[in-house]
Amino acid sequence: MNSPRAHPGASEAARRLGVSTKALRLYEQRGLVTPDRTAAGYRVYSPDTLARAAEVVALRKLGLSLAQVAQALEGDPQSLGPALALHEAALEAELRERVTTIGKVRTLRADLRRGKAPGQGELARLLNPFSQLSVGFELPWPWGGEWFELADIRPLNYIVGPLGSGKTRLALLLAERLPNGVFLGLDRLDHTDKDAALKLRVDRALAWLVDEGAVASPALRALLAGLEAEGPAIVAVDMVEQGLDHTTQEALVAYLRQRARANARPLFLMTRSSAILNLAAMVPEETIILCPANHSPPVRVAPYPGAPGYEAVMTCLATPEVRARTAGMVATIPKAA
Repeated sequence: MNSPRAHPGASEAARRLGVSTKALRLYEQRGLVTPDRTAAGYRVYSPDTLARAAEVVALRKLGLSLAQVAQALEGDPQSLGPALALHEAALEAELRERVTTIGKVRTLRADLRRGKAPGQGELARLLNPFSQLSVGFELPWPWGGEWFELADIRPLNYIVGPLGSGKTRLALLLAERLPNGVFLGLDRLDHTDKDAALKLRVDRALAWLVDEGAVASPALRALLAGLEAEGPAIVAVDMVEQGLDHTTQEALVAYLRQRARANARPLFLMTRSSAILNLAAMVPEETIILCPANHSPPVRVAPYPGAPGYEAVMTCLATPEVRARTAGMVATIPKAA
């Protein structure tokens, strides 16, 4: 029998599983995995524990809440049905996209045989799965008419900036200029009493979130009603964390990531919360747009230390507890006479 010392610790186990150590601690708190302990009290993960943790990670990737993961690990087949159906739909959508891409490649090859070179941007759109949607416009006040362009729009886009930086204005412009866009402001309302289908979607989403540790509240229901509404292709959300506590914000991000995998409809989330925008947990399907304090044009920022703008993004973020102390504060800059 191997000594616990020979087993990987939490950091190495997290690296092998492709998750954060925080996620592993959450799985342990929920009783999904039980790591061994060294004599000094450090967590170590035996091959059996790693295998079980890998099952948890796989079930999470299918979109199961932590409560549903527990049911699946206990052998309940009903908990897997909806998740597998959703995964099947996502795979079918990916397959259709692949078939479409193959058709485009064949067309380009046929054009090359006839001596016709690809048009501007064709290869970029072919090679980058996120490049199908882009937008460009002149920036109004508080900027000075500079040209702003956003290409390679991802499923999850975080808009950050200090008070008065213009991030609300930018979100409004994106909702206005992108096809079928809508801006979800701070005056969010729960309209589920007037739409039975919407109520069903919101109830399902709320149940998933509560399983993740979220606290059900009118603010959360109103947000979900806006996110789950039929019609808009793109939603820009003003201060997505409004009225939500720390654990609810963390659960919400997990839900939005799961949602993004099944539905690539882009979301633009204004935030100043480090629970919503956890720089260490970002995935390739996400991006950061920073509105600088000096009203220079908004820029994309890579989520790693040393990247241009990274420190500025860090200074804009605070824990939900700190954000709650400044909730409702609005900065205004008077226009020049």
